[in-house]
Amino acid sequence: MHQDNVMEVPLFLLILVTTFIVVGKAVHPGCECLVFSTLYGKEKGTFKSPDFPKPYSPNIDCLLYTFIGNSDEIIELTLTDFDVQKTKFGCIHGDYVKVFMHLESAGVNEYTPWETLLCGRLADIPTVLYSSGPGLVLEFHSGSQTANSTGFSGTFRFIDRKKFRTDGLKLPSTMCDYQFLSSEHSPLYGKFYSPRFPSSYPKNIRCTYRFRARYKERIRVVFEEVALQKGDISCLDRADIIRVYDGKTAADQSITVLCNEGNEIEILSTGSDLFIEFVANSDWPGQGFKARFQFQPSDDNSIDSHSYNRLRTYSSPTETEPNVSETRSSCDIIISSDTNRNGTIMSPSYPSPYPPKTTCRYEFQGRGKERVRIVFQDFNLYHTSEVTKNCENMDSLNAFINIDGRMEKIDNFCGNVLPKPIMSNGPRLKLEFQSLVASRYSRGFKATYSFIENFGITTGTQLQTYPCAFVFNSNESRSGYFHSPNYPGLYPRDTECHYFLYGNASEKIHLHFEYFDVEGVLPCEAVSASDYVEFSNYLTRDRKYSRYCGQLKEFDIESDRKFFRVTFRSNDRLDGTGFNATYHFLDEVESLAKKPSDKSDSPNRKDGLRLLLLLFIFLLTKLGT
Repeated sequence: MHQDNVMEVPLFLLILVTTFIVVGKAVHPGCECLVFSTLYGKEKGTFKSPDFPKPYSPNIDCLLYTFIGNSDEIIELTLTDFDVQKTKFGCIHGDYVKVFMHLESAGVNEYTPWETLLCGRLADIPTVLYSSGPGLVLEFHSGSQTANSTGFSGTFRFIDRKKFRTDGLKLPSTMCDYQFLSSEHSPLYGKFYSPRFPSSYPKNIRCTYRFRARYKERIRVVFEEVALQKGDISCLDRADIIRVYDGKTAADQSITVLCNEGNEIEILSTGSDLFIEFVANSDWPGQGFKARFQFQPSDDNSIDSHSYNRLRTYSSPTETEPNVSETRSSCDIIISSDTNRNGTIMSPSYPSPYPPKTTCRYEFQGRGKERVRIVFQDFNLYHTSEVTKNCENMDSLNAFINIDGRMEKIDNFCGNVLPKPIMSNGPRLKLEFQSLVASRYSRGFKATYSFIENFGITTGTQLQTYPCAFVFNSNESRSGYFHSPNYPGLYPRDTECHYFLYGNASEKIHLHFEYFDVEGVLPCEAVSASDYVEFSNYLTRDRKYSRYCGQLKEFDIESDRKFFRVTFRSNDRLDGTGFNATYHFLDEVESLAKKPSDKSDSPNRKDGLRLLLLLFIFLLTKLGT
């Protein structure tokens, strides 16, 4: 039986021309089964629904596509075309493709659990499916209604499962706890994965990955792919998350929390221990994650060659010493938080004019949860009478961060306007200074750098159990202010910060946003790739409040009770200057009797309240006459 031909015939002829092989007990009597167990020397095999690309017939009760590999293989299915009719009731009450990915053997029956149902169009489904073992089964079903849907087609191949083997030592009597020890007899680098990767991970699991380096070594981990759930929901509300701690256990400082999806996320430990915890409690597991690790000497400041040039290690100079020379070799520098957590950088020859045709790169490398922050003290670059928006063909300073494993420019500066502060989205930041011409009046720039863990937020009490979280307690101060990371500069990308406000039993929290510029468009969801600010009377999401994004005028928000949460979340796309807000803990009496100067609870309600007031005045006037 050759796969390329078997699916070309109409369904009603299948029984006549195809020998059906029933593997194990069928889902129910009457199921026909097509078996794909060899590629006949090809790189990939193909499979199709009956009559594809013509519309499939109704009343296909049970057609099984069974893929069988060797015991050391897994199956990869790639759906290249998919058009299965979807009703308003979803997949289960209409046409569907049922997927069995986690099989102990190649057989299925009416008791075999399935992982997902597929229907709709190609954009509605995962286009690549993986088994966790040597067997995978698709069950195709069509209802009684005739559809004009064409069905599906795809390719399959068998993959050596050793490609996804975790390179650590699995701890005895555990399902997925691993230990990675650096020694003279073990490699300094390797890979590790979520259970079953690249197939979906199991439900209700907790996996730990413990890394222990030798003396004067650090750990570098890069999550190449993270695919837990789609969307942009806060990690506080996700049942499937990855937590990374800068130490031996979950009691140590949190470096980051990962949820949803991401790529090329770099983690650098501050010491010789790193602890990673993967928890999955959702009903719909994702694909999981794959990551690589490396044990590095603590004085190793090397950077991946695909993203950086190899540069010399640099210790920041004193204010009286020239920090760079006019030659290229000494102009390219790396500044590590291991050497100096703060210092000063300057353009060549500052405060004297810089030379022409010079390119200087300033590479910053932090560790743990450190972010790099640049604050400018002086900025004066040569420019013509008109400064262009993107500084093309002008002396300029460009800022780059690591996005999906590549350096991406987030901003550029030229002219003589002092730039606002810059903050990295992770442990690395690069500045590139380019001069095209010389001028005896252009002195260049001077800036201070610092490796910080508080995201530039200096109010409240920072919690170490979250990467970015701050507590404001009524017992410590009944009023104050808070702002987005790096305010008034651009907030960093790929960042989630929480502000927890705790009042006393009879208090509510009143917030006044004086400034608000968060990149995004209504309704501030993942579909519009929006950053957002979220409000809640609980730790979890509060449906009472919609998300806020865009550029908004001053507005007020009030809690329903003594606790209130504000969450700021940015993605890896665009950015804004964030927000600045004040808070007041008010007794319930104060809350009910707001001052006349108080704003409404939402910027969207202002016009409505004004209209109601005018209508009330109009009615009073009519009654008086």
